Amino acid sequence: MTKHNTIAIIGGGVIGLSIGWQLLRRGKKVDIFERGEAGKSASWVSAGMLAPVSEAGFEEMDLLQLNLASIEQFPRFADELKEDTGIDIDFRTEGTMMIAVDRDQSEHLRRLYEFREKIELPVEWLTGSEAREREPELSPAIKSAVWIPNDYQVDNRKLIHALIEAVKKLNGSLYEQTPVESIETSGKKLTGISANGEHRHYSEVVIANGAWARSIKGLPEDIRPPVRPVKGQILTLRMTDDFTLRKVIRSPEAYFAPKKDGRLIIGATVEEKGFETYPTAGGIKDILESAWEAVPGIYDLPLEEINVGLRPASRDNAPIISDTPLAGLYIATGHYRHGILLTPVTAYEIADLIINGKPSELIQPFSLLRFK
Repeated sequence: MTKHNTIAIIGGGVIGLSIGWQLLRRGKKVDIFERGEAGKSASWVSAGMLAPVSEAGFEEMDLLQLNLASIEQFPRFADELKEDTGIDIDFRTEGTMMIAVDRDQSEHLRRLYEFREKIELPVEWLTGSEAREREPELSPAIKSAVWIPNDYQVDNRKLIHALIEAVKKLNGSLYEQTPVESIETSGKKLTGISANGEHRHYSEVVIANGAWARSIKGLPEDIRPPVRPVKGQILTLRMTDDFTLRKVIRSPEAYFAPKKDGRLIIGATVEEKGFETYPTAGGIKDILESAWEAVPGIYDLPLEEINVGLRPASRDNAPIISDTPLAGLYIATGHYRHGILLTPVTAYEIADLIINGKPSELIQPFSLLRFK
């Protein structure tokens, strides 16, 4: 099977699907290979939060700039998806509130606030009563909060559905239940992939299969991405007529992402458990205790789902958005907690990199070569 003019993408989550869709929009032919069902791994379990300001780290300025660039691209990204599919992905701009339940949390939150203010990110300090005025479902115990107007959210499941539809409508090929076993090379030349025991010829391949990127056989050791799975347990409750959370809320131990269809997503644990994918009583207990402390009204809400996802985390917990020393091979993984947020910038940058042959300054800090 010769497909030298087609680009193969390994991984059918939001990253692989979005890269494929953007390449199709640029007139390329694309084959996407997914080991299971497209979009039903970490992408499906996500809460869909777009939180570059909330999650800004003290020593992660390059990542912050990438995150900010991606959230700025989300309106364009959502408009293009709607143009191609007619699907609204529920891109919401109500903002986010970070809260503190006790004095120690409040002191820590003050440090986070001062750091963001120092680097001129838009933030506002609130007292506990001011926070409850904006979000009445918050506990009376709330001591303080930080209002972040420019942290948003999206419905990740609508996003997945739209991307699958976009790939199909633009005549991309999506092969589900088709694991890629190996990258095929001849000397230092990429020749294709092996999928379901069949060799397929490609001169350009994108590795975008999240936590499984390191397990692909045939990769030279200097190209094998240092990515590991980080387990996250997450709950979905159903909001009722007398309980309606309106904004994304983030406490030190839990977050709340209300969706327009009435779902309330609460998460998430961070566990170094390898590829373990079953929920645990202890993990669910920890989430519910922390969530109830911040928003006690969840106590009587129906429990709709318990899910587990495997976040792909690199050695430094920053993404790998990069070409490689093997000509024609590209990598887009390691997005950790920012997979949905970084979907637009990853898709645009990898598509541009493949077409133009040169990475932009924005993604140069996220090259695979930084691990050498």
